[in-house]
Amino acid sequence: MSSKLPIRMLADRLLVSLDKDAGDRRSTGGIVIPATAAMGKRLSWARVEAIGAHVRAVEVGDRVLFDPEERAEVEVRGEDYLLLCERDLHAVAAERIEEGQTGLYL
Repeated sequence: MSSKLPIRMLADRLLVSLDKDAGDRRSTGGIVIPATAAMGKRLSWARVEAIGAHVRAVEVGDRVLFDPEERAEVEVRGEDYLLLCERDLHAVAAERIEEGQTGLYL
């Protein structure tokens, strides 16, 4: 079995990679807050790498906001990715979204 098989996402699934700055954070006072620090429920940003045929509001390259507790991790070609459903997204950040649009459907 080849490790270079093409991947096609199904239904409303998204393959995303965590933003590189999703780890440690810096407070407004300059204090470094480690990624492991417990701060209650904190959402994460990721970049969309692939989408399924039924995804309606997201395109490859968009940044999406999601709850990191509602995710599945997968390794593809030696890289770590997350697998999400479109309905689990909280927001979409993209150049094409006009002011006032949420980027999500209900």
